[in-house]
Amino acid sequence: MQIVGAVLERSGAPAPFAQSRPFTVGPLELDSPGPGEVLVRIEAAGVCHSDLSVVDGNRVRPTPMLLGHEAAGIVEALGDGVDDLAAGDRVVMTFLPRCGDCPECATDGRLPCRVGSAANGLGLLVGDHRRLSRDGEPVHHHLGVSAFASHAVVSRTSVVRVDADVPPEVAALLGCAVLTGGGAVVNAGRPREGDTVMVVGLGGVGMAALLVAVALGFEVIGVDALSDKLDAARSNGASAVFTPAALAVAGVRAPVVIEAAGNARAFETALAATSPGGTTVTVGLPAPDARASVSPLTLTAEARTVVGSYLGSAVPARDIPLYVDLWRSGRLPLERLVSSRITLHDLDVAMDRLAAGGELRQLIVLDERTHL
Repeated sequence: MQIVGAVLERSGAPAPFAQSRPFTVGPLELDSPGPGEVLVRIEAAGVCHSDLSVVDGNRVRPTPMLLGHEAAGIVEALGDGVDDLAAGDRVVMTFLPRCGDCPECATDGRLPCRVGSAANGLGLLVGDHRRLSRDGEPVHHHLGVSAFASHAVVSRTSVVRVDADVPPEVAALLGCAVLTGGGAVVNAGRPREGDTVMVVGLGGVGMAALLVAVALGFEVIGVDALSDKLDAARSNGASAVFTPAALAVAGVRAPVVIEAAGNARAFETALAATSPGGTTVTVGLPAPDARASVSPLTLTAEARTVVGSYLGSAVPARDIPLYVDLWRSGRLPLERLVSSRITLHDLDVAMDRLAAGGELRQLIVLDERTHL
């Protein structure tokens, strides 16, 4: 079938992307779903730093590639062997398919699936399949999803069904921002009753971590260099907010500190702000050559723990229902994460805005009339 999508033609294009224009929006061919696969009509897709890292070259991926990994949509067709979904179901799309059989899948979310990670790195679906092409030439999949399009074919292991009362703009956020940020709190940080949770870096993932921690009843401290992010953190329930410089002067520390900025200086800030006996959780993805300074003596003398958490150490089928229940109860206002609504044609500018740090989540909103 013919679909409409935004293809990244090359990584490492110079900023501003509004001028270098690394994306091409146009028609592509999408094959029918194979065994174990699902055809989804995309309703909403979030723009995330993991997309930007492919655009700016910090994450090496094969191109041309149809980007987008955080989305929700409606099932339109099922491949052979998929008998637990039906046409018309709304699904959350997640960027780490899980085979369920490798040793990594047996770690309860702590380690990413070996099979899914390998397919993601090659720009393929699980099973080494490619369902996208343009003018007869292959187009790579992004993290098993490729959501910057009207439709996608994905592995059944890349989707989680949600009830129809969950709006697509909320459902899309569950696939990355909430799984990653919320999971950093729930699965990796594991605060105990009475603990304070500090979040360093208040973009989409960091603000999701803050919202989840507040929803679970924890006191939360927000840290960011941008004043508008600090204002948003206060309005979303933070009991205190600091710039990194002000935090260092105040000497405030917390037993659970989440680093969600994705840069080495933020990691150092988070580490310095962790209480003795506390846990520093890092979920940000800095440039591969980034390096941070760590005092091994401090880790030993203060009995500290540092945890790396990919996708919030999540098992999506287990964790997404938890966040849906919190949202449905009114305790987790995920709608507050949406800072802008855009179209596929706005992606070049959207990447510039994301790089500038002023956005939480820009959402591409599509419907059945999406066309060139």
